[in-house]
Amino acid sequence: MADEAYRAVFLRIHPTGKMVLSLTTESDGREPEYAKQVAEELGVPALDVKVVPADTDRFGTGHGYNTSPSDGTPAAIARATEKIRVKARLLAGMALGADPDSLTWDNGAFVNGDSGAKTIEDVALYAHGTGELPPGVEGGLDAQAVYSD
Repeated sequence: MADEAYRAVFLRIHPTGKMVLSLTTESDGREPEYAKQVAEELGVPALDVKVVPADTDRFGTGHGYNTSPSDGTPAAIARATEKIRVKARLLAGMALGADPDSLTWDNGAFVNGDSGAKTIEDVALYAHGTGELPPGVEGGLDAQAVYSD
């Protein structure tokens, strides 16, 4: 394991709600599946998710990442989207003036009973400076998962 290079995925949600999924791996023809996975897990249209294989603009070059395609990519994407939902729940709670634990996730939105909801797009805009952040939470809405297989 010590000699094995790692792979990574990085998911950034822009203030518009559009998303970019950056991969260290070269294209494997499954990019539409990856976009669909992100879309289903975050409740957005797949057309709102751009997948960038071998994203040297994000990860640079010469850092030892394994660039060969991997069967572990979907699991890494799931970890990144889960990190996004965890942070988004905190932000939605702040935006709605509600305890984040009281919010339910419903197809792309955090819902506070009958008193309001915040979509992932709403939360992305909020995270980029339109509202007060919870203590200890940084602005922006992105997540990375590093893996090897």
